[in-house]
Formats: sequence, C-alpha cells, structure tokens
Amino acid sequence: MKILLAVDGSEASMAAVRLALAWRRDGLQAEFVLANVQEPPNLYDLVVVHDAQALDAVRAAVGAALLAPAEALITAAGARCEMEVAAGDPGHVLVDLLENYGCDAVVMGSRSDDSLSTSPGSVTMALLRHSPVPVTVVRAPESDSGG
Repeated sequence: MKILLAVDGSEASMAAVRLALAWRRDGLQAEFVLANVQEPPNLYDLVVVHDAQALDAVRAAVGAALLAPAEALITAAGARCEMEVAAGDPGHVLVDLLENYGCDAVVMGSRSDDSLSTSPGSVTMALLRHSPVPVTVVRAPESDSGG
C-alpha cells in the first residue's frame, strides 16, 4: 500500500506521519509519499524579488525543510518514502500527486482556517471532496493546558 502523507510543518501533519508509521508497525505493508505544496508567488513577491527562479528555489528549500522531520521519522522506522515539493493550490495539487504516485490512501493533519474552530481547514476539505482514495484526517494532539 502506498500512502500520501501531506506535510506542512504543523504538529497535526507530524501526528499524521506518526499514525501512518504506527499502522506500519502493526503490520500494514506500507510505503510513503511525503508531499509539501507551496503556494505560488503572489504579485508582491514578484515585484519585490524580480526573479521567479529565485522564488522557486526559496519555496523548494522551504518545502524540503518542512519535509525533513517527517523523512527522519520514516527513515528511523526503516520505511521507504518518496518526496515531492510542489507548487500551486494545495488541495488540487495533492489530488494530482496522489494520482501521479499511485497512492492508495491519504493521511493528513487538519488545521482549521480559524484557530477557534474545530472544523477542517480548506485543504483538508478539498481532499475530502476530491480524493479518489480514502482520506484519514488527524487532529493535532491537544496541548496540556494544566486545567
């Protein structure tokens, strides 16, 4: 089974990676595709930087840095993974990636668009609506508020 792990650097996305690795420890024969999608540059970025290739390089470096902790967890578990940093609308690009890599499932963290809301964020909703394979959504572990 090939599982797409959408990683954005959030604790929720790392919890999703840990869940997928737990499934593997429990006997699921799985390999992984780590994916990070960077938003395309906006007009301000292009006006200030004047170099689309430099912006692409920065986004690729940021995406790779966001994937590094997840890659370290997967490597430490002895699992195999492929990685991709892509650019575009995250919801649509992730659907394209899971199809391109032949993934059988998606495991992703959920960050709501509003910190006070418990509803899924826009990227999660896009995957839930458009993914041709099952999507497992993992919420970030709640921090201990001491109360």
